[in-house]
Amino acid sequence: MLALIGRRLLIAIPTLFLVSLFVFALQRALPGDPFLVIAGEERDPEVIARLREIYRMDDPIVVQFFAWLGQVIQGDFGRSLRTGEPVLGLIVQKLGVTFQLAVASMLIAVGIGIPAGIIAARRKDTIADYSASAVALFGLSVPHFWLGIMLILLVSVELRWLPASGFESIFSDPKAAIERLIMPAFVLGGGLAASLMRHTRSAMLEVLQSDYVRTARAKGLAEDAVINRHALRNALVPIITLSTILFGELLAGAVLTEQVFTIPGFGKLIVDAVFNRDYGVVQGVVLCTAIGFIIMNLVADVLYILVNPRLRDS
Repeated sequence: MLALIGRRLLIAIPTLFLVSLFVFALQRALPGDPFLVIAGEERDPEVIARLREIYRMDDPIVVQFFAWLGQVIQGDFGRSLRTGEPVLGLIVQKLGVTFQLAVASMLIAVGIGIPAGIIAARRKDTIADYSASAVALFGLSVPHFWLGIMLILLVSVELRWLPASGFESIFSDPKAAIERLIMPAFVLGGGLAASLMRHTRSAMLEVLQSDYVRTARAKGLAEDAVINRHALRNALVPIITLSTILFGELLAGAVLTEQVFTIPGFGKLIVDAVFNRDYGVVQGVVLCTAIGFIIMNLVADVLYILVNPRLRDS
């Protein structure tokens, strides 16, 4: 397993380098000058020149890139052009918000999607199967922003059960945090549950038709034992793959859902940075997103081995 982790980390180095190079080049290729906005309405040429000197924008682009990359390697992602705050501090702060939302959403998705997929596979071509597939199709089709607005109108405005928006950390006030996370987590988790249900059903149907499952049944094992000890264990590999990808996408920022529920998370940071041409924040966000996906893929590889030790030498 250590060898596998080592190989994945070695592959990650050129991947992150190419990602950082790509986003840096695209940022500099965009038209316009962000310092014209930062300098204010008067746009004093001396102020603009001073800002460009501070952020080394007059250096050749290759020099700028390697200077920024050298800072990143040392853990310094630079400062925001708009606020002057450290980029890494902004990312950590906003990512903490989105992480809590992502965990809550994945708990809902896994808690609904995987059991529904198993039931649909066990009862193929029955009412339970058709109902689960219909609900999954609904979950995949309904836009998140529309479902979020409808939940706010029903649950918050009409029934007054939950707050309509805002965020509270689970570590400062657990009760208030749960109340504010239920609706956005359900909006995100419902769509993810639909994807997980379809993949779980497909994987389970394939495994249930295999020879070793038929052998287990022929030996007289109870159906629950066949499902839990034999079929589900081998069907988990594609489910783990999808789950890690979906969790990585959640961490990258659920932009529309965060906007609807006024959650100051990673998605809002990304949108604001792009519109404000905040080079340092955009570069830091993209690089951290890439690191996040690499970590999630590494976690998936480790989980494969834990679920199925036969993959250890593959």
